[in-house]
Amino acid sequence: MLVVTLGDALLDVIVRLDEPLAAGSDVRAATRTGAGGQAANVAAWAASLGADARVVAALGDDAAAGLVRNELLGRGTHVHGPVYTGATGLVVSVVGPDGERSMASDRGVAPQLAPEDLEHEWLDGCDVLHLSGYALLRTPIQDAALLAASLARAAGARISVDVSAWTEIRAYGPVRFRELLDTLAPDVIFATEAEWEILGGAYMTAPVAVLKRGARGSTIVSPDARIDLAPLPVEVVDATGAGDALAAGFLLGGSLEEAGRRGLEAAARCVAQLGAMP
Repeated sequence: MLVVTLGDALLDVIVRLDEPLAAGSDVRAATRTGAGGQAANVAAWAASLGADARVVAALGDDAAAGLVRNELLGRGTHVHGPVYTGATGLVVSVVGPDGERSMASDRGVAPQLAPEDLEHEWLDGCDVLHLSGYALLRTPIQDAALLAASLARAAGARISVDVSAWTEIRAYGPVRFRELLDTLAPDVIFATEAEWEILGGAYMTAPVAVLKRGARGSTIVSPDARIDLAPLPVEVVDATGAGDALAAGFLLGGSLEEAGRRGLEAAARCVAQLGAMP
């Protein structure tokens, strides 16, 4: 199976605090720096689970781009996309002692991915095209995502969308975002409960929707079934990337329940370590 993801490949800086930040002073922390971004994370997890994987993303002409590209290649993930003048994106995740994280993102040149820079052969043999919701919220990357989806669909691939941050959807406009989803007509939608709610829940008419419920597992909704799956027991070190790992596991196929359990197993592996990569 070949999974192609389109969206952000960024430099990820993760800071896990041993105690709350103190204004004007130092606190101890564990840190990790490496490749990240939703599209990159899903592709790397898919590769770790046995799929062929490609990520399509714009990188800058800076040192960070080399770090991101080399790590993804080392994880068996092929990297495709233009190099633009400017900075590769960077996201800082601050993780509390309970494993929950808050993120500050600078997407750099990632949203500049233009449809005319999309090489059709990047999608050759694609079984699943996974679109990051972040790629749908700005142009010209939105146009590149729509073109990629059209090409992949014409070749018989499934389309999946992770709708991503509800705060971004609120700023973009929920009705406008739903209209975009109607245009894409994805086969699978991934959403947190907050994202599901802001988009109207039952309105989301993809054949399959996967609700990512964090510590309460996941729920798979289809016209014929609603499957609630409990999470695996694990000590949470860092929740960064857990939803991306879940998506990768689910996309490898099988029955809805099999796919859901595989996704939760990948998510459990992810949260038990520092960082979003496998």
